[in-house]
Amino acid sequence: MPRRAPLPLPQTPSPAPSREGRPGAVLAVTATATAVALMNYTAPMPTLPAVAAAFGTPPSAQAWLLNGTPLGLAALLLLAGGLADAYGRRRVFLLGTLALGLTTALGALADSTATFTAARIAQGAASAAVLAGSLGLLAHAYPAGRDRIRATGIWGASVSGGIALGPLLAGALSLADWRLAYGALGAGALVTAGAGARWLPGPAAAGARWLPGPAAGARWLPGPAAARDGTGTPGPDMAGTPRPDVGGTPRPDIAGALTLGLALAALLTALTLGRDGWLRPRVGLLLLASAALTALFAVVETRRRNPMVDLALLRRPAFLASTLGALFTGLAVIGLFSVVPALLQTGTGMSPLGTAWLFLLWSGTAFVAALQTRRLATRLSAAHQLTLGFVLSAAGVLTFLGALENHAGAWRLLPGLLVAGTGSGLLNAALPRLAVDSVPPERAAMGSGANNTARYIGSSAGVALTLALTTAGPDAALTASAALALTGAGLTLVLARRQGP
Repeated sequence: MPRRAPLPLPQTPSPAPSREGRPGAVLAVTATATAVALMNYTAPMPTLPAVAAAFGTPPSAQAWLLNGTPLGLAALLLLAGGLADAYGRRRVFLLGTLALGLTTALGALADSTATFTAARIAQGAASAAVLAGSLGLLAHAYPAGRDRIRATGIWGASVSGGIALGPLLAGALSLADWRLAYGALGAGALVTAGAGARWLPGPAAAGARWLPGPAAGARWLPGPAAARDGTGTPGPDMAGTPRPDVGGTPRPDIAGALTLGLALAALLTALTLGRDGWLRPRVGLLLLASAALTALFAVVETRRRNPMVDLALLRRPAFLASTLGALFTGLAVIGLFSVVPALLQTGTGMSPLGTAWLFLLWSGTAFVAALQTRRLATRLSAAHQLTLGFVLSAAGVLTFLGALENHAGAWRLLPGLLVAGTGSGLLNAALPRLAVDSVPPERAAMGSGANNTARYIGSSAGVALTLALTTAGPDAALTASAALALTGAGLTLVLARRQGP
C-alpha cells in the first residue's frame, strides 16, 4: 500500500513588529512633530510686515504678532511636562500634535491682530505638549549612552531644521497669500498626529504606580512592564494605576501655570511699551508686577506636593547650566534672529522670500552643525559645548554691524550667518542632551519642559527687547545680542567647572 505524503504543517503567521521595540519610529515621529512646531514658530518672521499691514497693527504692538506662540509655550511647557510624566508622554504628545494642527489651520482665518495673537497663543500651548512629550519619549526609547547622544542630536537638528524651513515656506507661499503657510503647517501636524497614533509605543507601564512624593516631586514604582526593559524607568505612556491610599494622580498645577503666564505677559508688555520710553510709570509698574508674580510662582511651586518644576533641581550645576543656557539662547539668539528678516526688509528693501533664503543659510548651518555634534560628545561636555556655541553666535552677530540698513549687499552678511549658525547648532544639540541628563530618569519630561520654558521665556523677551532697541537703530540690537551671548557663555563656563565628574 503506497505511503501517503505527510500533510503540510499549518503555517503560523509571523507576528507583526512590536511598536515597543521601534525606537527609530519614536525618533522619526517626535523629530517630525518638533520640526513642524518650530516651523510654525518661525513662519511669521519673514511676513511680519505683510501681516501687520493686513491687520493695521501699529509698530508698538507688532511684537505680539511674533510673541503669541512663545508666550503659550513658556506658560504651559512646565505644566505639559508634569502632565506628561503623570498621565503619559505618548498621550500628551499626540493630543498636542492634534491640537497644533487644528489651531494652526484656524490661525489662517484670523481677521485682526487680537484674533491672530490668540490663535498663536493656542498654537504655543499645543506646541508645549509636543515638545514636553517628545524628549520624554526619546528618554525612554534611548535610555543612555551613545544612542541617546545620537538621538538627541537628531532631535536638536529637527529644531534647527524647523526653524530653517518655516520662514522659507512662509516666504514662498506669501507670493500668493501669507495665510497659505498656516494651512499647510496645520495639515502637516495632523498627518504627523496620525502617524504617531499608529507607530508610537502604547502603554508599556501598565503595572507602574504613581506615588506622590515630597516637595522634590514624585516617584514611580515599576511594575512588570517597566521591569522588563531593565532600566527600572516607566514606559512612554505612564498613566499607571493611582494608589487610592496615597491620594491618586496629582492634580495639574493650574496656579503655577497661571502665575508664570501672567508674569511673562507683564514682562512682554513692559518691554513692548519700552520702545516709546523706558522711564514711563506704566513700564515700571509692569516690571514690578512681573517680578512679584515670578516670586509668587516660586512660592506656589515650593508649597506644592507635586510641582510643575522641582526648584531644588536648580542646586544641580548641570540643571542650572541647562536652564540658563536655554534662557540666554532665547534672549541672545532666537530673539534677534526672529526680527532680522523684518529688519532686512525695512532697512535694505529685500523681499520676504529673499530674507527667508538668508535666514535659511543661518538655520541650515545650525542644522548641519547639530548633526555633527556627536563627534564632539567624547571630547566636549554639553556645558562646554554651550559655551562654545554662545561665543560663536556673538562673533557672528558682531559682523552684522552696519549691514542691516543702507542697502548693504547680502554678501556682507554671509560670513556672520555661517559662524552664528554653527554656534546655534551647537546650542540646539547640547540643550536637549543636558536637559535629560541633568535630572533623574522619571523626571525627564519635567527636565525638557523646564529647559524649553526657559528657552521660550528668553525668546519672547528677546523679540520684545530687540524691537524696542531698533528704535535706536539695528546696531543697538546687534550689540545687545552679542553682549547677552557672551554673558551666557560666561555663566555656562562657570557652571561647567562646578560639575562633578
